[in-house]
Amino acid sequence: MRRVPKVRRRQLEAWPRYLAARATEARDARLAGFFAGGGLDPEMPIGEAPLVAMDFETTGLDAGRHDIVSVGVVPFTLARIRPAEGRYWVLSPRRRLSDESVTFHHITHAEVENAPDFSAIIDELLEMLHGRLVVVHYRQLERTFLDAAIRERLGEGLLFPMLDTMSLEARIHRQSWWARLRRWAGRPVASIRLHESRQRYNLPAYTGHHALIDSLATAELLQAQILYHYSWETPVGALWR
Repeated sequence: MRRVPKVRRRQLEAWPRYLAARATEARDARLAGFFAGGGLDPEMPIGEAPLVAMDFETTGLDAGRHDIVSVGVVPFTLARIRPAEGRYWVLSPRRRLSDESVTFHHITHAEVENAPDFSAIIDELLEMLHGRLVVVHYRQLERTFLDAAIRERLGEGLLFPMLDTMSLEARIHRQSWWARLRRWAGRPVASIRLHESRQRYNLPAYTGHHALIDSLATAELLQAQILYHYSWETPVGALWR
């Protein structure tokens, strides 16, 4: 059943208030400009919202000890994905690229040897994200790594609302009464990883752990989630976190 979630006024106002404050407080002009014009009206229907899917591959899972090694972004709406307008960067991490991480995302030492630092893509990345709702699969990773990378290069952080497709899957398949009943009965709960989540909507299988491909996969997943479980009229403020 598709639904339009109810949104509390405090939930609607929290991110716009934060972004407005950061627009006046940010010392870096690029960040100030992003905060000043980067937010959407929280009551905008998701069907009208400009979106951009984003994915990182990293040298590990701890933003304090690891770094971003590739970034993929793909602009889209619920009606259309525009992969030709997407961008993909391989970056030289400031932390060591371990053999274990190479096995995971297949970005080699040779590829990163002459790759640019994250600082070289900040302007273009901010331009890609500006004025769009950023969509990720597991916001804890993208949010913490992006904030850490910006803090390290610019001396101040970058936080903004994100729509997390993993979180939407958790609401549907892990937090419902049916999922709680399955756990109580000792039955396994549904996986909310990107590949398994896409399988539930009969979306095609893609090669994982490539930032650009995973961005495209995330965009397609959100389109399916809204189609099956929500409505194009759902306000973005009910979906972002």
